[in-house]
Amino acid sequence: MKIYQTNEIKNISILGSSGTGKTTLAEAMLYEGGVIKRRGTVRAGNTVCDYFPVEKEYGYSVFSTVFSVEWNGFKLNFIDCPGSDDFIGGAVSALNVTDTALMLINAQYGIEVGTINQFRYTEQFRKPVIFIINQLDNDKADYDSAVSQLKENYGSKVVQIQYPVTCGPSFNAVIDVLKMKMYRWKPEGGVPEILDIPDSEKEKAEALQSALVEAAAEHDDSLMEKFFDQGTLTEDEMRAGIRSGLISRGMFPVFCVCAERDMCVRRTLEFLGNVVPSTDKMPKFVTTDGHEVSPDPNAPTSLFFFKTTNEPHIGQVSYFKVMSGKVKSGDDLQNADRGSKERIAQLFVVDGQTRTEVTELVAGDIGATVKLKDTRLGNTLNGKGLDNKFDFIRYPEPKYRRAIKAVNESDAEKLSEILVRMHEEDPTWVVELSKELKQTIVSGQGEFHLRTLKWRIENNDKLNIEYLEPKIPYRETITKLSRADYRHKKQSGGAGQFGEVHLFIEPYTEGMPMPTVYKFGGQEFKMSVRDTQEYDLDWGGKLVFINSIVGGSIDARFMPAILKGIMARMEQGPLTGSYARDVRVVVYDGKMHPVDSNEISFMLAGRNAFSTAFKNAGPKILEPIYDVEVLVPSDFMGDVMSDLQGRRAIIMGMNSEKGYEKLMAKVPLKEMSSYSTSLSSISGGRASFSMKFASYELVPPDVQEKLLKEYAESQTDD
Repeated sequence: MKIYQTNEIKNISILGSSGTGKTTLAEAMLYEGGVIKRRGTVRAGNTVCDYFPVEKEYGYSVFSTVFSVEWNGFKLNFIDCPGSDDFIGGAVSALNVTDTALMLINAQYGIEVGTINQFRYTEQFRKPVIFIINQLDNDKADYDSAVSQLKENYGSKVVQIQYPVTCGPSFNAVIDVLKMKMYRWKPEGGVPEILDIPDSEKEKAEALQSALVEAAAEHDDSLMEKFFDQGTLTEDEMRAGIRSGLISRGMFPVFCVCAERDMCVRRTLEFLGNVVPSTDKMPKFVTTDGHEVSPDPNAPTSLFFFKTTNEPHIGQVSYFKVMSGKVKSGDDLQNADRGSKERIAQLFVVDGQTRTEVTELVAGDIGATVKLKDTRLGNTLNGKGLDNKFDFIRYPEPKYRRAIKAVNESDAEKLSEILVRMHEEDPTWVVELSKELKQTIVSGQGEFHLRTLKWRIENNDKLNIEYLEPKIPYRETITKLSRADYRHKKQSGGAGQFGEVHLFIEPYTEGMPMPTVYKFGGQEFKMSVRDTQEYDLDWGGKLVFINSIVGGSIDARFMPAILKGIMARMEQGPLTGSYARDVRVVVYDGKMHPVDSNEISFMLAGRNAFSTAFKNAGPKILEPIYDVEVLVPSDFMGDVMSDLQGRRAIIMGMNSEKGYEKLMAKVPLKEMSSYSTSLSSISGGRASFSMKFASYELVPPDVQEKLLKEYAESQTDD
């Protein structure tokens, strides 16, 4: 493969819901580009893009796949992205490093929830979008309905460049209103006949061309002026106008393909080569310190790593985009994130699992290398004297969580190593070794996402694992003032132990005044604050510790020990062993012994006094509440709402979005355990949701009573 220059490189993501035919389109593009001699199929499990064993097992994409096609003097780099919401991480990574998105639409179903979710990301990243309506030969294909839905959702920016003469099994021709020609295929597809538009289609074609000319002119002042003067534009001028419209997201062209029969794929590649903006025409990337970086091949070298895979007999394959400069095999570069040096021993362009070695890649290009020592996904490698660091990929919050453990406990360390490796391949698999819950928690985008993880560990790494219901990270707090004292006294020959602590505890709220007097049990206790310490707790909330000792009843040197004892009890709350939070402790009196008092005595006295006071301070359990957004077809709205209410949800609002209903609710994490499975069952897989931590709130009394009972039983069992 020749070395392509920046203005000859175009980077394109292939997006779409599951079943829209992305991998089949990729296969047809590779075939038309001469990369492969024979097209594989998803059914046969022999496609270029779905080459991992798990993808062959399930029959659809799990990982994004990089491939490239040389076409008409351009290098078209593609990233074929999974369609399932469970594997959205691949699409997020791809959109961050590509410049244009091909959004496939199934001609039978039109806009689906996956379309809406992925289109949101193209909005977020300001990427041009080309809609491709696929599977026009399906019995139930309805091109006009699909276009109507697109216009209803995305407005007049949706502009048809092609339309089919007929849909269904007889599909074999499209009218192209940019070329003003009809393309017709033989049953085997491939190279079409290019014919004049038949009289029966001329009126429709001319009307659509007028709309295309007007849309193209809108995005370039000089073209608009010419359009007003002459009433039309040349084909090249239309291309220039479409390119400007794509870059500004002012136009979303619509194409037709039948990928499985290789119809209109060549014309799509031609359009991508002629019209889609090259990487140097797109907005510049910005480093973490706000510095803009142009894809300048003459600048110092900077590589950003956006994907890693671990492959048999090879090990780690690292995929990168050349952000600036040029990279050559043998280059020594500096890792800006880890401070280490790396040598790029080999450079490859890739087509799925096939790697072709090259000597050089220039700014804007996408490539891969192998066996890097210390470079991870999200890292930046720079040439000498450059300190660029990129950190622009933001993955969605997890939606499904399970505790994971090896069936054989002796494999725990091996499992931990595998999970770290898996997270590097797919950062939306989030792994947490929870000290609080005493579980390893793995979170992902859905049940299928975690089922895929399990399949890979058991089949690729030959390690049997099991998923368990994860514990909930409850919190404990108090609702009223309480007082307690505790004397720790121990004498067993030699030096003894003695420490006595008197304290008040009360709920802490931000900005509350310092204590001056407490009235408790018919008595009045005056406070004289000597020292205040505020601690932001690792698990959320605060502990405020006040020293109000007067008269030297407890020496100042013992106060840190009292605090240590209190903190130890907050790490294992008195109610359920959960973390405690938002408490103010005032130590106001106590006693010590000139010989027997020591730090351990006051630590134990402080811990026990705090525990007694906590239990008498109206203790309550808090549970994590999540903001949940559900995108659901209106037909299923009632069932989804009813299901959420059965999960103790508080409905916060609802509105319509692009043909779907969006439901906003606050739901306890406890109730979201199997929600992705339930939602899929209710909606036939047509709904999706996202969730994000919102706050901790008090659990209802009946739930608290149940939790206290369960904890008491677990302590008895232990």
